Amino acid sequence: MKLYGYWRSSATYRVRIALALKGVDYEYEPVNLLKGEQKSDAYREKNPMGLVPTLIGDDGAVVAQSLAIMEYIEETAPAPSILPATPGERARARMIAATIACEAQPFMNLRMQKYLREDLSLDENAVATWLDRFTGGAMRAAEAMAAKSAGAFCVGDAPSIADCCLVPQMYGAQRFDIDTSGMPTLNAIYERCQRLPAFDKARPENQPDAVKG
Repeated sequence: MKLYGYWRSSATYRVRIALALKGVDYEYEPVNLLKGEQKSDAYREKNPMGLVPTLIGDDGAVVAQSLAIMEYIEETAPAPSILPATPGERARARMIAATIACEAQPFMNLRMQKYLREDLSLDENAVATWLDRFTGGAMRAAEAMAAKSAGAFCVGDAPSIADCCLVPQMYGAQRFDIDTSGMPTLNAIYERCQRLPAFDKARPENQPDAVKG
């Protein structure tokens, strides 16, 4: 497999965690978002949205969107599973994952941040208010969901796609000063995940394209 991504991209981070949990080897191709490499014609041939990540499977499949990529990895490398055992639990894991990936994280990404500051000319206080309303609001919803299903992890006692999404989101929340003090379930799970080798391997700082300092 070949993964196109960026070290600080939350969406790429999710996929790295899933690959590490499953022990899947892959080639990593950095795409520098700050230099606009995601906008090149060559990259858009693979991912028309011009976003990361993109995965090229061993079967030649070209898959974009982190949730779709993780489902693809689950189907092509089913053990160990990153989905819980029962249909209800799998739906719960997907629900938490989608709440984070679709409702919380997009407001923290680079293109949204540039739009708020440059196109709308919002000051830092206004940006912080925006992030708390949308990103913070979705994270508070994820907290309520996880509180009903959590064991050691978001759904039960094994990591799932929900945890693959949670860890990058908590990492990003710290970076953007989003208040997570009212999220005890998510904070406990985040700290637990950080102690696992697969999650540590996937950390942004441990990637070959990471900017040091």
